Amino acid sequence: MNNDKRREIFTRWRAANPHPATELNYRTPFELLIAVILSAQATDKGVNKATALLFPVADTPQAILDLGLEGLKGYIRTIGLYNSKAENIIRTCRILVDQWQGEVPRERAALEALPGVGRKTANVVLNTAFGEPTIAVDTHIFRVANRTGIAPGKTPSAVETRLLRVVPAEFRQDAHHWMILHGRYTCTARAPKCGQCLIADLCDFKDKVPSPAST
Repeated sequence: MNNDKRREIFTRWRAANPHPATELNYRTPFELLIAVILSAQATDKGVNKATALLFPVADTPQAILDLGLEGLKGYIRTIGLYNSKAENIIRTCRILVDQWQGEVPRERAALEALPGVGRKTANVVLNTAFGEPTIAVDTHIFRVANRTGIAPGKTPSAVETRLLRVVPAEFRQDAHHWMILHGRYTCTARAPKCGQCLIADLCDFKDKVPSPAST
């Protein structure tokens, strides 16, 4: 994979989807933070279903604290690992109230210090809520980066570092969303849709799956 190919890949993604966005529903940085914490090992659809009930009742750190741990669990029990996620969210809300006047901090270190928030979640919040050109490497981005050859790496951290180095600056703000959507709907884990892929001719994947019409 060379830089010309990378630029063409992102150019095509941008032409097809000029304004990509997260599929998590949110209105404020705090709602996004909670949604991303809940999304670990869960689907965006499942998270949206839960937050559609939660956010109208509690959409600030203090409001969630007022719900209490058991009250919060009642809204998110359909989501995997809801017990530990509820505990982390309550602890995070307490920190936000006590240390940040109920606001979500814009600094990476402060975000990563919140319970339930790792580097990936911090990157999502920085990128999507605050417009920072960060790239959060989830399972989809890790797969796409390695399979296509855009930014191979053995760990999410290695992939992130390489992506930040090789993705042209003009595409960096939206690269995260384009790659997630590509991995979620086209370059899927078990049966990649290579025959319908916008970048198949540029991709380094050796075992491309032909479309049914060409078999």
